[in-house]
Amino acid sequence: MFDLVLYYYPTCPYCRKVTRFIDKHDLEEIELKNINQNEAAETELIKVGGKRQVPCLFIDGEPLYESSDIINWLKSNLI
Repeated sequence: MFDLVLYYYPTCPYCRKVTRFIDKHDLEEIELKNINQNEAAETELIKVGGKRQVPCLFIDGEPLYESSDIINWLKSNLI
């Protein structure tokens, strides 16, 4: 199994695209971290990923950006 953490914020349309996909497929194994409500999550995202870009899915500690790439990875590995 993968260690999955999605860094996002709710008003971002690309983040909503990914979170809707996660909800639709009941992917409860993905931890969600709202960087607008959680300063520690924002700091982690910047420290590990090098930038404040969302959505960002950390897969076993490695960042994956871009909503379409994230959804394609989820389709290939979890569905």
